Amino acid sequence: MPTLSSEDFRRLPIPAPVLNVQPAADWVLVNKETIVHTDPSPVTLTTDLLGFQVTVEATPTRFTYDFGDGGRPLVTTDPGAPYPAFETFHVYRSLGTRTITLTTEWSGRYQVAGSPVWRDVDGTAQTTATSAPFEVVERTSKLVAELCTAVPTPDDCR
Repeated sequence: MPTLSSEDFRRLPIPAPVLNVQPAADWVLVNKETIVHTDPSPVTLTTDLLGFQVTVEATPTRFTYDFGDGGRPLVTTDPGAPYPAFETFHVYRSLGTRTITLTTEWSGRYQVAGSPVWRDVDGTAQTTATSAPFEVVERTSKLVAELCTAVPTPDDCR
């Protein structure tokens, strides 16, 4: 039986999972949670190895979120969840343009056509996904007497 090496596994076209950022906008608020999550579903691929058809199942096992602000990355086995059940997040403490990079580590197993046995891949593979750039901004609110869209603009809206 052929053996799928860790190098073979790393060369497979494993698609990077989608990096979801909440709020899903071109800006996030400073000093508030920016939520991240991804899809932890395994991926099944088929390849040829020494003339044998091989089915490979890649499973995401670790997620590293680099929030682009110089802080320590968040390394977790939790793919996260959207609001309101979120546990994977980051709080930006300074303003600026940022991107988030998700590095996913995959473990694998494979099955050679005609064999009922699944074998573990010795080693892991990685994929990377990066968010679109966004701004970390500060927003303030205040009470006003009239709508700030009025023309002329009311004095307390300036």
